[in-house]
Amino acid sequence: MTGVWDPVHLPSQAGKTVVVTGGNAGIGYFTSEQLAAAGARVILAARSRERAEAAMGSIRSRVAGADVAFVAFDLTSLASIAAAAAELAGLGPIDALVNNAGLVVAPPRRQVTADGLELMVGGNALGHFALTAQLFPALTPDGRVVGLGSMSTRMVRLDPADLLSERRYRPFRAYAFSKHAVHGFAFELDRRLRDAGDSRRSLLAHPGFAVSGLAAKRPGVTDQARWRRLAEIVLFSVVGQGKDEGAWSSVRAVTDPDAESGTFFGPPRMQLTGIPAPLAPVTSSASPEFGARLWALAEERTGVTFELGAP
Repeated sequence: MTGVWDPVHLPSQAGKTVVVTGGNAGIGYFTSEQLAAAGARVILAARSRERAEAAMGSIRSRVAGADVAFVAFDLTSLASIAAAAAELAGLGPIDALVNNAGLVVAPPRRQVTADGLELMVGGNALGHFALTAQLFPALTPDGRVVGLGSMSTRMVRLDPADLLSERRYRPFRAYAFSKHAVHGFAFELDRRLRDAGDSRRSLLAHPGFAVSGLAAKRPGVTDQARWRRLAEIVLFSVVGQGKDEGAWSSVRAVTDPDAESGTFFGPPRMQLTGIPAPLAPVTSSASPEFGARLWALAEERTGVTFELGAP
């Protein structure tokens, strides 16, 4: 990679279709807006039609001729994921899938998805595994899959034997485990693509320390209490960035023509802020041993077989 990438002047994405899960809010919204501004057709996969309509209205008000659409999608339901994958495939071919949606705040006690999977790992990681597997045949030969990483993987040691917190549950531990799994899936998919001689790419994007209060305002989408916004500005302006800037890592993973499969993009300044650059992940998340174990677990627990084949 040349290392030269400008978030203000993106390569044209005209003629491309990008799916952004959770594209109706937060980093997902700004990812969608920026990709639409670059000319991409953006499909927002989200639970709330009302919030998605507000997001699409906001994008259209800022991007003349924006081509945006909505597909209902619940990351915590395998039935919803299967239905969404079928609908999205019908809207393809897909040039990029940004697996952005996810739960950030874990519940105080262990909860499970509609299919009995621990909520954080089951939704954030295994749900996206199932979506990617079922949508993968609709990806173009140079299509990309982008996962949303997290610096929480540097704060909590991975325990592969208790990934679903069946032995011990702690809220932040469960969240960090879900991000270890997101990392593991991205790198294992990259390895399998390379082994298969498949030209499609698997990448990972880390948004840094991104908060709403430092982001550009988008009425109806980014609304928050005035006191909260002011508090975030005061507390985080030195160490954080807005969610609009946090979206840059995902956008680079989608748009950088030189991005190689297996690249982990994130902000370079202490992994908190800045224009995204290639980063090194924690060893445990990126290891082939964890990747293979995670892949087998994902197929077993979701009932979805992920077989690579010609696009």
